[in-house]
Amino acid sequence: MMPKGRRASAFVAIATIVLTAALVAAGQQAPPRGSGQETLTRDPPAGTVREHDPNWVAPERDASKPNPLAGRQDAEPGGRKIFQQRCATCHEKDGRGTAKGPDLAQPDVQSERDGALFWKITSGNTRAGMPTFSSLPEAQRWQLVLHIRALFTPGGSKKS
Repeated sequence: MMPKGRRASAFVAIATIVLTAALVAAGQQAPPRGSGQETLTRDPPAGTVREHDPNWVAPERDASKPNPLAGRQDAEPGGRKIFQQRCATCHEKDGRGTAKGPDLAQPDVQSERDGALFWKITSGNTRAGMPTFSSLPEAQRWQLVLHIRALFTPGGSKKS
């Protein structure tokens, strides 16, 4: 049996190796010990817009779900209100994105099916900083999808 002090040292060494491997896999480098930068951030520099995560794909069974509120213009204003309360901090009021959240006008976002957007709003992507909004009632999440669609014309330009 290993002495207590050696076990603690071995644990620290293994934990350091595992953490370093996880950071490398995530594309992050560990800051130098004692540099004062030990808190890692995944946010891009200020003034930039976070890139869309191309690997974040909704399962087909969820992506194929139709929006039960589609065609109901009376439902979109509720989505706008929820967006301003819950989403604008990261995606800006106009949906054009910040360092915390991607531009929702991007073709790869706008080309997503309603069910995929609903799944992403519901599930979140904590790896990329997107919280889950599964606590919102289902109808409100579908309203958010309507609002994301209403922000932009089919050509990708912002509606006024």
